This record gives sequence, structure tokens and C-alpha cells, in this order.
Amino acid sequence: MRESKGLSIDDIAERSGLSRQQIESIETDENLPSLGPLIKVARALGVRLGTFLDDQDELGPVVTHASDRQVQEAAISFSNDASEARRNMVYHALARQKAGRHMEPFVIDIQPSEKNDYHLSAHEGEEFIYVLSGDVEVVYGRQAYRLTAGDSIFYDSIVEHHVHGVEGKAAQILAVVYIPF
Repeated sequence: MRESKGLSIDDIAERSGLSRQQIESIETDENLPSLGPLIKVARALGVRLGTFLDDQDELGPVVTHASDRQVQEAAISFSNDASEARRNMVYHALARQKAGRHMEPFVIDIQPSEKNDYHLSAHEGEEFIYVLSGDVEVVYGRQAYRLTAGDSIFYDSIVEHHVHGVEGKAAQILAVVYIPF
């Protein structure tokens, strides 16, 4: 996509604020990009985030059956550059076929982890998290919010944040991310 727009890696690095090395690792699939850098690359290229998440041509409603969702994992995370943070989260995209969308809905399986070394991230937009099962902690700025099944949180993504399971426990959340274009 970069080449089709006549842009160099340095052009994208400058426009996105990411390093040349980050852009190269994304292009070579060496490192799965997380949501923050992916949003910056989309902006630098002048495309919607959905362009990288398997946009299709469906203009009407999109139905995703639970059985289909199990095989539709997205290769992103809510943490900026922490590839380690993605090991405990499995993303199931819920609207991959919807063209022209401005929201990205996911069901996310958070697997148990004893580690507590998450990295905060910030990006444009808003996020809505609804806990389907288990216990989740959302760090937002200097506050930490513990949520259990049935709880939800809606926040501006520009504030540094991180979503993770409570130590040693699995959880599942519904996450809807809105990124303005």
C-alpha cells in the first residue's frame, strides 16, 4: 500500500511518528503491530484502520455467528509496542466484512497470566469495554478500575490506558474501538 502511494519507509515514519525500524518490522511481518502504531500508519497512508483488518465490500449489515468468530482473529492488541502483552489476548473480529466502518468490534479472550508488566498506550478515538466473564483491570491515566462480568467502561483513548485480566485469571470482553478518520 505504501509503495502504491509512492511513499518511502522514511515518509511513513515521519508522517506517523514511528521509527523506520518499526515500519520495516510491520511491513515484513516481523512484529505484529498493536493498535496504537497501526492507527498512526493508517493515518500516514490516508486510509481507515479497517483497511488493515480485512475490509470487504459489504455495505449492508454484517452478521458474525459465534462459530465463525472462532476463526476470525485479528492480529493487533491494545498495547503500543509490547509484543509480550499480546501473548495473553486473542482477538475475534466481529465486523471484518463491513466496508466503510468507523468502529472495530472485537470479542477478546484474555488468558491467565502471572505477569504484571503491561505498557500503557494512547491513540485517537474512544473505546467501550464490556466484561463478558472473569475479572478485568483497566488502567486509565493514574486510575485503575476493576471490572467483573456485566461491568463496562467507556473512555477516551487519547489518555494512556491498558486493559488486562486480573493476575492469574482468564476473562472475556467485548471491546468496541472507535477511531475517527
